[in-house]
Amino acid sequence: MPDPGMVLVFDGHNDLLFRLYRRGGPDAARSFIKGDGQGHLDMPRMREGRMVGGFFAIFAPAIEHARYAAEAKALYAEDTYDIPLQPSVPCDVAQAATLNQASKLFAIERESGGRFKIVRSAAELDRCIADGIVAAIMHIEGAEAIDPDFHLLEVLHQAGLRSLGPVWSRPNIFGNGVPFRFPSTGDIGDGLTEHGIRLIKECNARRIMIDLSHLNEKGFWDVARLSDAPLVATHSNAHAISPQSRNLTDKQLAAIRETGGMVGVCYEGSLIRPDGRVGVDAPLDMLVDHIAYLVDKLGDDKVGMGSDFDGATVPKGIGSAAGLQNLVEAMRLRGFDEPTLKKICHGNWVRVLAKTWGG
Repeated sequence: MPDPGMVLVFDGHNDLLFRLYRRGGPDAARSFIKGDGQGHLDMPRMREGRMVGGFFAIFAPAIEHARYAAEAKALYAEDTYDIPLQPSVPCDVAQAATLNQASKLFAIERESGGRFKIVRSAAELDRCIADGIVAAIMHIEGAEAIDPDFHLLEVLHQAGLRSLGPVWSRPNIFGNGVPFRFPSTGDIGDGLTEHGIRLIKECNARRIMIDLSHLNEKGFWDVARLSDAPLVATHSNAHAISPQSRNLTDKQLAAIRETGGMVGVCYEGSLIRPDGRVGVDAPLDMLVDHIAYLVDKLGDDKVGMGSDFDGATVPKGIGSAAGLQNLVEAMRLRGFDEPTLKKICHGNWVRVLAKTWGG
């Protein structure tokens, strides 16, 4: 029997599919289902940590991804940093990576024996959580694979796409991402392009959730002006605590609150630590500081989890999906009561997705 003190966790962002894409091999789906002990995420560790689902991101890497990652690692060692932007990924290259990762998500669903489901509606999400089935939302992080005529957007939506970030932290035909800088605000570069404006309208028409986490500040305000859906950042933190360019200012948080949106708190150490250090452990208390600050600014019904598992340096106090209840307990010790814990850990995602998707 599950420990009654354990709280169900639904998560705003993970990079499992990109990890499996880089791993390669025909057994990628089985390795996740059975548990290979790699990265932060697989089904056995999700069960142990009571993680009931989340947003499974599809990400198209730059052609020379390894070289850019190595160059960035050297720059991150400094007390301040400004990581050069990667070039845009050509549409055909991004489409190949996107279809590869989407096929891995479908394979996990097919081979899971009914224990994993790609959800396409709020009702399906509710049923999966109630029945103990892992609920997966197909998400695209950076829309380089989407052609200017939106043919692939329609195909992917029919296949199950329900969430999309127009950009990662590099420019594309839709807009400009916020580069990795510390200390800095996200007010760097121009906002959405004409294609980007059309993309927001196309997503609104299909009720695809728009993720603001990697948009620069001008792009954020463009979406706020254009979109008729709640403003959502799936994996971002509070700029007032950690002045990293990827984090959200109080003004942005106020706009999110006014639309009934939400923020998923990211476990990446450099977005948690006040000194922005990369590759240095962030104690759980620092992460809870961000949660408490966001609750103060947004209310307890507009904050959730947004781990960035398999794409972040996660606090040692969590370690992997298996350690999620350690974070829950740290929140209890800070004074969060059980109803509030349930909202932050999963209920708020259910609410905002129902509001965005309808029904």
